[in-house]
Amino acid sequence: MRIESVPRSLRVVLSALVVAVLGGCAITPQKVTVPVVSSLDLPRFMGPWYVIGVIPTFLEKDIYNAIESYELAPDGTISTTFIFNKGAFDGPAKRMQPRGFVIEGTNNAIWGMQFVWPIKAEFVISHVDAQYTETIIARSARDYVWIMARTPTIDDSRYAALVARVKAMGYDTGKLVKVPQQAASR
Repeated sequence: MRIESVPRSLRVVLSALVVAVLGGCAITPQKVTVPVVSSLDLPRFMGPWYVIGVIPTFLEKDIYNAIESYELAPDGTISTTFIFNKGAFDGPAKRMQPRGFVIEGTNNAIWGMQFVWPIKAEFVISHVDAQYTETIIARSARDYVWIMARTPTIDDSRYAALVARVKAMGYDTGKLVKVPQQAASR
């Protein structure tokens, strides 16, 4: 196959991946600049989380019914399933299955999330409440953030408090999008 036959967008993505790999993008606690929970009970964190608010990646623009589920795999990695509808509540169902890798020495709170081998994106659990009913996942680049809960909706005052936390981390909360959720079982 000739390089000219590969779509330009794919060439750009592949080039970015190569640069990231060659640039030594190892995730280390010393490089993390967002808050990190002091300790995460990994088994308790597992299970489904509804995405309530997000500064979206290009894949997450215009999403509905977004749920991220985690399952601890026998090898210690985290099997992740991200499902959502694109464009509407009844839009096409989408599914992604990245794998999470807990970074050693972080009390389970910093992960490398791998969508494409060998790249692992920084994934920091910056907040989880004592009951494990709400969480904020952040990144040092402050490009993406996820506000998630165990229920499809949370009350407005709770959401506002979580948004305030995100703002205090240095994020531009004007980019934050509330994800529409239906309470129907899935």
